[in-house]
Amino acid sequence: MNPARPSPETDAAPAADGMRVGGSDYAPPFWLRNPHLQTALGSSQWRRRRGAQALAATGAVTTEHLVDGGEGVRLHGLHSVVPGRTPRGLVLLLHGWEGSSESSYMRQTAAQMLALGYAVFRLNFRDHGDSHHLNEAIFHSNRIDEVVHAAVDIAARFDPRPMLAAGYSLGGNFALRLALRAPAAGLQLAGIAAVCPVIDPARTMLQMEQGHYQLYLRHFERTWRASLRRKRDLFPDHLDVDDATLRLGLRDLTDWLVRTHTDFGTLDDYFDGYSVAGDRLSALQVPVDILMAADDPVIPLDAFHALALPAHARLEISRWGGHCGFLLDRHLDGFAERWVAARLDAHADAARTSPTRTRLATALPAQAHAPGD
Repeated sequence: MNPARPSPETDAAPAADGMRVGGSDYAPPFWLRNPHLQTALGSSQWRRRRGAQALAATGAVTTEHLVDGGEGVRLHGLHSVVPGRTPRGLVLLLHGWEGSSESSYMRQTAAQMLALGYAVFRLNFRDHGDSHHLNEAIFHSNRIDEVVHAAVDIAARFDPRPMLAAGYSLGGNFALRLALRAPAAGLQLAGIAAVCPVIDPARTMLQMEQGHYQLYLRHFERTWRASLRRKRDLFPDHLDVDDATLRLGLRDLTDWLVRTHTDFGTLDDYFDGYSVAGDRLSALQVPVDILMAADDPVIPLDAFHALALPAHARLEISRWGGHCGFLLDRHLDGFAERWVAARLDAHADAARTSPTRTRLATALPAQAHAPGD
């Protein structure tokens, strides 16, 4: 399936506040319509291998880099480019919490963008991937400044012409906050795409604490505990956390993080620090596309209906997809990665036509996708 170009027939009507809200053409086969199956298969080893195969098939050369996060912070990332081609632009990809540059959606999206002629930089957040040793202080979700600083460094190292960014889950939240801060940082972004982004962290925590959603809570508890143990082994003098603390549930462990390793006074203040709920995205000067699944078991849908977005932002809500799943078939090919590629490519084309689009743009019409394309 090749992502279709924008067409007036699929254009969405603007909402009262100026933002554009539309449905999605994503329609998986019947057996793939369970949100928990979508979510589980989306992060499975089979799909991760599928992503590795797709990336290898592009023929791209990938090199490792340490980029400057400011104030001595070093972040790790992977730059990929197809030899013999002049890149049509540079795409920065941001993973979700406890994901990495090697997550399946990162590989699949990189493969899509490389096939369209772009260079790709897959950034690891602090303490993600194999990067725990690079910085003494531990990761938390309010470390947006170092991601902005890293994006500026990446733009300076690699000719962007233009530069775009995309993120999934917590990475989608970071991408939206990056877009908010880009003008002040002197970072020109032609467009942003976010898939199932965290909008309201406090409500996301509450949702995962309910009933069968606790399955996802346990997953994050397990992966975060492993990350903290690894960090403790590397920096025992800085991270003085005992095994009893590591056995705490996600809410209490996050509260420990807030009290001992951040300047936030309370857990609510911490969640509010990286929330993009309500009207917080209304000041966006970068064109933004957001894809959300109505059946996402991790991210509450109602937070999206309450968003106040500018006219150059578009929210697309699919009936199905789970959390960052959006799988199309038994091969575990993904709709979301193709959607991201199509949206970013459209924003890049608009930026080339009108240079002012690197900062502000009128809304783009929706993309038409069909599973059988």
